[in-house]
Amino acid sequence: MARLPYLDKADLAPSDQDLLARNINLFRCLVHSPGGARAQHVLGHYIRHKSRLDPRLREMAILQVGWVARSPYEWSHHIKIGYDFGVTDADIRAIIDDTAGRPTALEPVAKLVLRAAREIAAGPGASEATFEALRAHFDNERLVDLVITISFYCAVVRLLATLRIDVEPEYMPYLEKYPLPRD
Repeated sequence: MARLPYLDKADLAPSDQDLLARNINLFRCLVHSPGGARAQHVLGHYIRHKSRLDPRLREMAILQVGWVARSPYEWSHHIKIGYDFGVTDADIRAIIDDTAGRPTALEPVAKLVLRAAREIAAGPGASEATFEALRAHFDNERLVDLVITISFYCAVVRLLATLRIDVEPEYMPYLEKYPLPRD
């Protein structure tokens, strides 16, 4: 159960109601701070709609962060979003297997992105070897966008966990299909 009440458009000033254009629980909690919610939306919008990073790789990096953080909200939401950007069921199973050190059929750049996401999520950042390997696959703009994406979603999973944001019922089937491990 969330630590703060979820707000609806009617609870907000008219000038802030646009913040709930997507009426998801994360946004319904973040709007307690309209300025903070607006700032979060700006970077999230850039990552999803303006970055030149390959969208499938972006979503795989986000899923990797959600998996290692054991974030039901992030994991379920980005399985659904990932499907819209070319992530397949085979990719999702490969993320799980790659994390566990099992062999996968993923292409080398996808494995590298997953490794970078795990290293950044574990902190303090990607290793020198991983960063240099990324440089061989990405120009500087895409490399920075990848790091921004992974880092942003590391922050998002901490928000979700701290505020205890509930997974909406329509996202539960994704958790049932690909449950997070119980540690």
